[in-house]
Amino acid sequence: MLQAFYPKEYLDSTYEIDFEGFYRKGYRGIIFDIDNTLVPHGAPADERAKELFDRLKRLGFSCCLLSNNQRPRVEMFNEEIQVHFIENAHKPSVKNYRRAMELMQTDLKSTLFVGDQLFTDVYGANRAGIYSILVKPIHPKEEIQIVLKRYLERIVLYFYKRKYKTGSGK
Repeated sequence: MLQAFYPKEYLDSTYEIDFEGFYRKGYRGIIFDIDNTLVPHGAPADERAKELFDRLKRLGFSCCLLSNNQRPRVEMFNEEIQVHFIENAHKPSVKNYRRAMELMQTDLKSTLFVGDQLFTDVYGANRAGIYSILVKPIHPKEEIQIVLKRYLERIVLYFYKRKYKTGSGK
């Protein structure tokens, strides 16, 4: 039952993902959550995020931001990086994961998802059939509803780590 929430990989940071390796394996699209995945909650795109998206574009990736935030927040982050985006995505509903693939012109076999929450980000990507990467949150300051979910996530991650002793998923 808990496997529905297990990511394929669990890493310390978005910024340590081997995107070149994924490109060599045939991946061409990456869907990203924003807050606490790329930058601290509510922050604009910083230099590290700008450099990441420049690198991904040079590699040949198409990218899409998929956020449960409202349009002003997502647009503010996207000003500096200029990729596809979907706001108010209702994650973990699969509808907008599919829409993101349409925008990027990718499919299930060529798309990655990167996010920091199990019950919205990873669960939605898994339900959609997309390769999911969970990253640790960038900053401990979060909205109260997320703080409460983090307690439940610890339980799921405990069993995940027991099953996959290396920290990497399936």
